[in-house]
Amino acid sequence: MSLIVLGTASHVGKSVTVAGICRALSDRGYTVTPFKAQNMSLNSYVTGDGAEIGIAQAMQAAAARREPSADMNPILLKPKGESISQVIVLGKPYKDLPIREYYKETDALLEIAVSAYERLDKETGCVICEGAGGAAELNLYDRDIANIRLAERLNIPIILVADIERGGVFAQLYGTMELLPPHIRRLVAGIIINKFRGDPGIFESGIRMVESICGVPVLGLVPYTDLQLPSEDSLSLNDKRASGSPIRIGIIRLTRISNFTDFESLERGASVEYVVPGSTLEPYDCIIIPGTKNSVEDLEELREKGTIQEIWKAHERGIPVIGICGGYQMLGEQIIDDAIESGRRGVYTGIGLLPVETRFSEYKKTTIQVVRQAEPIGPILSGIGEVRGYEIHMGETVRKGGNQAFSGEGASSDDGMVFGTYLHGLFQNRNAALALLRYLHERKGLSYSEEIYIDPYEELARHFERHLDMEAIIALNNGDDGRK
Repeated sequence: MSLIVLGTASHVGKSVTVAGICRALSDRGYTVTPFKAQNMSLNSYVTGDGAEIGIAQAMQAAAARREPSADMNPILLKPKGESISQVIVLGKPYKDLPIREYYKETDALLEIAVSAYERLDKETGCVICEGAGGAAELNLYDRDIANIRLAERLNIPIILVADIERGGVFAQLYGTMELLPPHIRRLVAGIIINKFRGDPGIFESGIRMVESICGVPVLGLVPYTDLQLPSEDSLSLNDKRASGSPIRIGIIRLTRISNFTDFESLERGASVEYVVPGSTLEPYDCIIIPGTKNSVEDLEELREKGTIQEIWKAHERGIPVIGICGGYQMLGEQIIDDAIESGRRGVYTGIGLLPVETRFSEYKKTTIQVVRQAEPIGPILSGIGEVRGYEIHMGETVRKGGNQAFSGEGASSDDGMVFGTYLHGLFQNRNAALALLRYLHERKGLSYSEEIYIDPYEELARHFERHLDMEAIIALNNGDDGRK
């Protein structure tokens, strides 16, 4: 069985729905795999063979109990600003393209995506596809390789997902159904209403109304749930709320922030807050500069808005300062761009807290999974030990003195209170998150005990089994599309 999960809009829960269905099917003995033809996100992941894909497809692969592969997300767009994106094709950088030029290539890219789907389908026979954004974008129908054109080619059942939390669910669903091309509308086999809050009984009449006006069954009314799953894109940042913990970690909300999922595991033990450049850093117990798609431009913005001075003040107060990937590059003495990263040549003065220099000299990207040992420097690094993660970066960084932070990579101040690394996923290692959180608590005279880990995908599968008609979903490819 295979199917496509489309949405009435962005951020309605398509990615989580695919993950939940994947784990539920895996639990039932299916060999299942996720697929998204085209993804636009700065949150990405590196597979075992060095391919770069969207973090959502890596998350869905984990839910399906499969190793992530480039075929699961054959086209990845990484926005660089001014309507230009880096295009990743089958896990490798293809070129930087303005959106108008990208649209000229969608026919060829669709063929690449369909071939990737066919390989997965041949391997497993059960592919759960995810669309992108809203399905009924009329102006995009001729080039929509993630929704309409893909559905047209694959000709498999569609499940339409809507978000009731934001209101207007009837208009979302009816409007989307009416605007879909007739031959695509016929493929819609069911509806999932997501993010419901309150007593489901009060919406029973609403379900009947949706089924009446849309002509397809509602396969589930899924209550809102707050599971520890990686966020797909920067839209998720708007939904994040500080936890109220006495430990406050300030992450600089760079304009072109990428892979902020690196820090979501810290939310279990601290109030993780995304701080807009120009804001004071006085309240925070730790400062993290995350990854970015444009180190040079984000560095210049930090300088213009006074955030570099704020970072220095935090450092002088003894607050830990950590840089990951682009944040590591910024912490150095300078960045030299040979018109590769920003499109213009220049030498840019860094924050200057680490003795490193980064140069962008060729259109070449490092994508690799790594295992590294933290150096025994200072109270945080000394408590980390061995970690696993992945590198995704352009540019080469050279350490001009001082200490490395991890075996063969990164840099650290002598006291370990400032360090930088290219290692994405650092704090997804339990030992690394514990080392930082314990230090921050102890510094305030507090104790920290680790929360009991529960597999979020098992929780998600149980949640979906309770609230979705999984039997009807399984029947979609077995001659019964669930229509009433």
